[in-house]
Amino acid sequence: MYEITKDCPIGVFDSGVGGISVLRDLYRLMPQEDYHFFGDSYNAPYGIKTVDEVKNLSFKIVEHFIEQHVKAIVVACNTATSAAVTDIRATYPELTIIGLEPAIKPAVLRKPSSQVVVMATPLTLREQKFQELLEQYEKLADLVLVPAPDLVEYIEKGELDTPDVIAYLEELLLPYKKTADSIVLGCTHFPFVKSAIQKVMGADKFIIDGGPGAARELQRILRDKELLQTLTHEGQVVFANSEVGTGKIALSEKLFES
Repeated sequence: MYEITKDCPIGVFDSGVGGISVLRDLYRLMPQEDYHFFGDSYNAPYGIKTVDEVKNLSFKIVEHFIEQHVKAIVVACNTATSAAVTDIRATYPELTIIGLEPAIKPAVLRKPSSQVVVMATPLTLREQKFQELLEQYEKLADLVLVPAPDLVEYIEKGELDTPDVIAYLEELLLPYKKTADSIVLGCTHFPFVKSAIQKVMGADKFIIDGGPGAARELQRILRDKELLQTLTHEGQVVFANSEVGTGKIALSEKLFES
């Protein structure tokens, strides 16, 4: 393993452009850091693949980041976190590895005994990691699990507030409009349709995702390891995508700026 220093970049990856939502949170908190983002749009969506398929794809991306001598990797994908983060940490103990999980805890603690809608991919919802999280809070609130397998593909195509997206969200969420207090976005793609979800569910609904919490956790660990870049350093963001020439990189940059 190479020498890990504060000058090394941070690798961030997702099954497509959705992880840009996490990258934004990281950059807002630590703008002095350098980031290498990789979106695997060619293989998206991960949420309908097998666990072994997601593991294999995730490890290939991690190996790509190691070639770039990163100091930390953020698995900015709830599905990849569920399927692969434990094995990645075991294989590369020298690296700081941060995963994403649905922000159920803050939603439940905000209003105990309320109804909390958890939107995620099918794989995330059925994996053991999520089931263990569910068991911690299922007695404290009415947790409603809502698989949204097609939403990732809409977002990958840049459809964030189109009539088709609104119709799809209405089909999923309208049964809970009168009863739900909050909506947990359990996929890093979903924050990009937050305004559309708000439109469907109403302005009074509390919507939360795991990106800000992951950013704070990474900052804490890098500080403890004395690996934070100096505040005077001007951080750079490099985008890459497995669908070369399809406009995905341009879309990534657009979403990052929005």
